Amino acid sequence: MKTPQQLERYFKGAANHWRISILTAVGKHNGITLDGVARALGGNFKTVSQHTRQLVRAGLLNKRYQGRWVTHSLSPYGRRFLTFMRTF
Repeated sequence: MKTPQQLERYFKGAANHWRISILTAVGKHNGITLDGVARALGGNFKTVSQHTRQLVRAGLLNKRYQGRWVTHSLSPYGRRFLTFMRTF
């Protein structure tokens, strides 16, 4: 069982409509780039970048550097959180 502080980090990390949309997009397209997320959501690159950074900091997304590109995937807790949101 996670501590209340750990759970708070996950919930606050996803507490925004952009972040929920980003989690959903990354869940559908594992290994998607930041530019791909912005295009998929029709959002501003800088806005998506800031929210993606928050999701990484919260431990819900993983970043992987591949040459000039940075790809994103759901962390194990990100997958669990996305499943939780879909059932809620």
